[in-house]
Amino acid sequence: MKGFISIGFGNMIMIDRIIGILTPESAPIRKLKEEAKEKGNIVDVTHGRKTRSIILTDSQYIILSALQPSTISERCNSLVSNENEKDK
Repeated sequence: MKGFISIGFGNMIMIDRIIGILTPESAPIRKLKEEAKEKGNIVDVTHGRKTRSIILTDSQYIILSALQPSTISERCNSLVSNENEKDK
């Protein structure tokens, strides 16, 4: 499945590269974010706003987004369902 979804402020990500969409509130997730920052594997697309979701990719990058995880998930699901309807 090929397709891009918006993760805020005109930024797009290929849906096939997403492993998980997480909330940044728990301590293990915050630690994961700090480790990625130290390694240089973090992409911040929040434009200075509060980080509301952390997107894990298959290329070991972590993307910080100002969108809620549910919003990103809904966009992924709508893209998948649209592609499934095209295949019929």
